[in-house]
Amino acid sequence: MQNKATVNSTIDTQNIQAILEKHAADKGGLISILEAIQAQYGYLPEQALRIVSKQTGRSLVDVYGVATFYRFFSLQPKGRHLVCSCLGTACHVRGAPRIVDELEQQLGIKAGQTTEDMEFTLETVNCLGACALGPVVVIDGHYFSKVGKSKVKQILEQARQGFDAADIGNDERIFPIDVACPACQHSFRDETLKLDGYPSLKLDVAVNGGRGWVRLSTLYGSSTVCSEPEIPEGDVVEFICPHCRSQIQAVSDCPRCQAPMIRLPVGGGGTIQICTRRGCKQHLLDLSSSQESPDWL
Repeated sequence: MQNKATVNSTIDTQNIQAILEKHAADKGGLISILEAIQAQYGYLPEQALRIVSKQTGRSLVDVYGVATFYRFFSLQPKGRHLVCSCLGTACHVRGAPRIVDELEQQLGIKAGQTTEDMEFTLETVNCLGACALGPVVVIDGHYFSKVGKSKVKQILEQARQGFDAADIGNDERIFPIDVACPACQHSFRDETLKLDGYPSLKLDVAVNGGRGWVRLSTLYGSSTVCSEPEIPEGDVVEFICPHCRSQIQAVSDCPRCQAPMIRLPVGGGGTIQICTRRGCKQHLLDLSSSQESPDWL
């Protein structure tokens, strides 16, 4: 299936060389190099892969193999807005195929393609982890639940206008949740610093051999985050409970970037999984979990 989008394939060879020099000493440097290139161009241009192969001494087959193994990487340019529609069993029986058909009709492309103006890329996945809310559509990290055909045009228009301008207090896509440590069940809620107008979630982190803290928005659907020190885009962090000092163990790999995902209990029942890669907005909410609520509720 050919992508309809057209882009200027010219790349700055000096820029690629600078990325190679920066990551020359990294362990597993090839992945870091490809991540940096994709962060710069939004995908992995063929010319860039050839330069990486030549400069690192890795065969082009090896470089291409890594680029295609991890779903986080893309060999095709993607649009400014990424639209992801779930086709998992729970969503499927609630009419998800009709939602995909409507998205394709509204955007004038098929799943896996990008619009000619580079505005939208449409993808489908087997599960987004919010089965009780299906059919689910995610645009730029914002979840839309129980989507009907009549709602598709509206949410695409919201994406064009920009979600940052949304009124959080009246936006049904965004709602506050409380999470706790799976080991000591102590709440991560931090009243001393608010994000998006709500108390934040505070966790300690270990990254690049150092320690720090990160605060996340309690609003599900918001990607607001602050940290000390600043965590570079693409870095994978280890989350640590600030109360019992236990490391939050990974339970799965992110379906988007393959980084570890941690699972945290949600107040009121259920769990949420969060990707540990800075900049990846992948998160999976399961409100149907039978896990008991923490004692702090």
